[in-house]
Amino acid sequence: MTRASVLTILMLTSLLSLGQVYEKIFTKEITESDVFHQKYLVTDKFRWLENTSSPETKDWIDQQTKLSTRYLSKAVKKTNSFNLIDRYAFTHYDNPRKMGNYYFRYAFYNNYGVPALFYQSSLDRDPEILVDPSVISQKDQITLNGYAVSKDSKLLAYQFSRNGSDWNEVKVISLKTGKHKDDHLTGLKFSHIEWLENGFFYTTYAQEGQFGKTHEQRVFYHKIGTGQQQDQLIFERKNSSSVDFDYLTTSDERFFVLVEKNDEKGMINIFYIDYQSEIPGMKPLITNLVKYDINILDSHDGKFIGTASTKAENESIVEIDPEKPLKWRAIGYDFSDAYLQKVIPFADRLIAVYQVNQQPNIIVYDYSGEMLYKSEMPVASSVGGFSGNYNDEELLFNFTSYTIPPVVYSFNIKTFKKELTKQTTVNFDFSTIEYKEVEYLSKDSVKVPMILVYEKGLKPDGNNPAILKAYGGFSVVSPPSFDPGIVYFIKNGGIFAFANIRGGGDKGVKWARDGRGRNKQNSLDDFIAAAEFLIREKYTCSEKLGATGASNGGLVVAAAAIQRPDLFKAVVPVVAPLDMLRFEKFTVGHWWTDEYGTVADSSSFKNLLHYSPYQNVREEINYPAMLIVTSENDDRVPPFNSYKFVARLQNRNAQVNPILLKIEMESGHRGASTFMSVIKEQADIYGFIMNELMIK
Repeated sequence: MTRASVLTILMLTSLLSLGQVYEKIFTKEITESDVFHQKYLVTDKFRWLENTSSPETKDWIDQQTKLSTRYLSKAVKKTNSFNLIDRYAFTHYDNPRKMGNYYFRYAFYNNYGVPALFYQSSLDRDPEILVDPSVISQKDQITLNGYAVSKDSKLLAYQFSRNGSDWNEVKVISLKTGKHKDDHLTGLKFSHIEWLENGFFYTTYAQEGQFGKTHEQRVFYHKIGTGQQQDQLIFERKNSSSVDFDYLTTSDERFFVLVEKNDEKGMINIFYIDYQSEIPGMKPLITNLVKYDINILDSHDGKFIGTASTKAENESIVEIDPEKPLKWRAIGYDFSDAYLQKVIPFADRLIAVYQVNQQPNIIVYDYSGEMLYKSEMPVASSVGGFSGNYNDEELLFNFTSYTIPPVVYSFNIKTFKKELTKQTTVNFDFSTIEYKEVEYLSKDSVKVPMILVYEKGLKPDGNNPAILKAYGGFSVVSPPSFDPGIVYFIKNGGIFAFANIRGGGDKGVKWARDGRGRNKQNSLDDFIAAAEFLIREKYTCSEKLGATGASNGGLVVAAAAIQRPDLFKAVVPVVAPLDMLRFEKFTVGHWWTDEYGTVADSSSFKNLLHYSPYQNVREEINYPAMLIVTSENDDRVPPFNSYKFVARLQNRNAQVNPILLKIEMESGHRGASTFMSVIKEQADIYGFIMNELMIK
């Protein structure tokens, strides 16, 4: 009997003892080939799964779903993950956002629906429901995705999507009567609403089919009471798929500003309309800018307030005079050890949030740049939700962490008095949970910060269950947010670790650049080094270590598991791009070539081929147990990335550990949306990991 046969028998015996049998599904293979740069032949045996609407693919999905449902239901029951996560998720807090004369919030009003939009005229009044998603459609799953209030506080325009899609629609409602206007816009994507007088600006795109490329961004202005076909085209750039626009209306509605970014050329153009000029029209502010990345936030005394950064320097606050647009004035301090996360302009104050070693700092400046106030928040926390009108002295913001739901404060930007609005309540003792900040050396000796979260008094003995998580892409700062699944894992003796790997924005622009494009392997090395650190320092062992991440984080954990399968026992990539030779062919993937690279360049192609999870599965390796999670309607990272990866992992004799596919139905890139479906998704993920870590 071979060693592999013995291993298979032992694994099946172990699974049988737990009442679980993993019945591997073999997928038919139809080989297709691509030749890159006239000499690199790459075969693809499961491309037929990219046809998600074919009867064969649907039948395959049905088989996979039955397998994962059986396996996960037993894992959830064994670990009691659903009941406990449901319990820890039962929290109470008010997290209102002020816009105009009202306060707004999303809230679940029953356990089976998606969040509805509520509003109230003051914080001491009971909120009323304004937009009920279930009224919009009884057939589709409706998710509310943003809203904006007109300057006179009479109207609110809100966006919503169907069944998890990134495509949005807009409706308009009267805040006085609660009745909808006739306005109904469709075809929006990655858009926000910017009011100007009796209408608003928005963005549309063209797309070829459900998973075809998204292109031809256009900015329109819609006047209330008119049909969408009458909307005014404000800006477009034809025949360019690498350009995207951001735009805003300043608080005083004097300016409309549009920032055009060409990722392919690394170039920025900024245009604006001054509605106080005799003949308002689109004018250039700055064009063909290649050295700096600029974001305009608002205006103050006729000048633009924004942030600027270079490829080597972190963001700083700047003032730009339209009359002298190339002579900027810096506002505030440059902190060499801090990264500027956000800036919120008010009439005579600026609120800035800096991150220093995973610790947020709130700073208040005046417009001369003088620091008036500074507040350090706890390590591994985040602050956000800053809301208030431009001329208000009182604003709202919230504080949260992995194990504490949002705690909302009112803050006076003149007196700096901070007060709790309402008590946040939980049904577990969060004071027994400890946060620890550590650093470890990556493969190239770069120091990488990581946060560990666990119950006080836990003694690391090399046998503790642990989950390692990361994001590490697109310069995104990964702020901690409350997760009842993490509470569940910690309360069951686990250690949660979040590694702030390169590629993310947690330590600034250079940190992000060093994990992007041809440097993407640095992100993976940082994640692998984090696992090695946890094992070496006796926080856990490879038989007790799980890993998970979503979107780019899902790519990181999948690639790390393929490169170093010996480090992990259970791996859960969520909505991850996994076939890196084809990502740019679908939806918005062509916008990600700056982050990942492109097969059009031979050097970049070889780099992609090196780390792409799908192409690097080896026939002789029994990879860690994996639960690959995707969404049926993910039109950002198409679900067939996960389908193909699952098929390739399963179709090998060496694979003994379970490979499961979980598909969130009627959902998109953000996953489950109803209260109960979110709890179910978390129960499956954490229950799967905990179950695998318990298997001897």
